[in-house]
Amino acid sequence: MNQPKRSVPGWIAASAAPKHINGRVGAAAAQVQRSATAPVGLGLDSSAVRLRMVQRVAATGIQSQSVLGALSRVERHLFVDSALVNQAYEDTSLPIGLQQTISKPSVVARMIELLEGADCVRAAGKLGRVLEVGTGCGYQAAVLACVAQQVYSVERLLGLHEKARNNLRPLRLTNVHLLFGDGMLGYAQGGPYAGIISAAGGDSIPRAWLDQLAVGGRLVAPTVRSTGQQALLVVDKTPHGFTESVLEAVHFVPLKSGIA
Repeated sequence: MNQPKRSVPGWIAASAAPKHINGRVGAAAAQVQRSATAPVGLGLDSSAVRLRMVQRVAATGIQSQSVLGALSRVERHLFVDSALVNQAYEDTSLPIGLQQTISKPSVVARMIELLEGADCVRAAGKLGRVLEVGTGCGYQAAVLACVAQQVYSVERLLGLHEKARNNLRPLRLTNVHLLFGDGMLGYAQGGPYAGIISAAGGDSIPRAWLDQLAVGGRLVAPTVRSTGQQALLVVDKTPHGFTESVLEAVHFVPLKSGIA
């Protein structure tokens, strides 16, 4: 990842203009594996622990080999605070500061696997450009980098944007582009997107996200239902409009507008 650019009106971009990777998504995954370093003095065999985590995630019903492979490569302990590192490979959400959390690995896997089910992804045989709303600590962006051609990730909290940038910089993922801005506005300059994924739940899906979704693309986001509880919502954009599917109950931080 390159140094921040401030040339995009209304945004602070943490990467240079997109670099071509000739469709070799595997190169990004390999880069994660090469760049990651083993923890020192933590008594944590990250490879073995990650494998057990992936096995537990697979047992929840995740079948995508690309997603499971990405989880096995990305070292989650690099994205959590040192005090929580021994919990990094449990299937649980963890605090990352500013009242935000890193999502459970099984939830990350579930949402990305759903993105892979989009019509345009099945037709192309690969996941193209993805918009992630809510970068957090950068873990999900790193996983997405292993399966998507380009990842545009927006974070509204400057402290987390900077944390994600610091976490991801050593991995040198040329297909990840971090943006500081209002995620409810999406990022039109990177669209249209084959997939949009949100790490925060609101009462409705912002219109900007629907506009920036490609025909044949899929949006996966938690939304608040009439019961007051959140559920995972899948929206597919077809040539004739949108179709929605409401899936299982989830619990995410609230979706908010503006920057802070």
